[in-house]
Amino acid sequence: MSNIPPCPQCTLENTYQDGSNYVCADCGYEWPMNEVAEAEEGRQVKDANGNLLQDGDSVVLIKDLKVKGSSITLKQGTKIKSIRIVDGDHEVDCRTDAGQMMLKACFLKKV
Repeated sequence: MSNIPPCPQCTLENTYQDGSNYVCADCGYEWPMNEVAEAEEGRQVKDANGNLLQDGDSVVLIKDLKVKGSSITLKQGTKIKSIRIVDGDHEVDCRTDAGQMMLKACFLKKV
């Protein structure tokens, strides 16, 4: 069985290696091999102190955060349990007393 990944554009598995690139025979899309290696390593998200965050960690807010589109303010020192790391500019998905939130890791400190 081949370890060549499926095409990221059309998701078909009819791909082959051409030099330092992978090529999809169906749609013609080419992408570099090192892009696949970076994706397999996973995304590393660090808190405000530089500690690596993982799914299930507990964190504390380091400053007051106003919730956009609402009058709610998340207070500094609020402990948040069982975070989940996601893609996007707001890296942390969590549940707070105010409901489901997406937060930036730069406003969090690992407990």
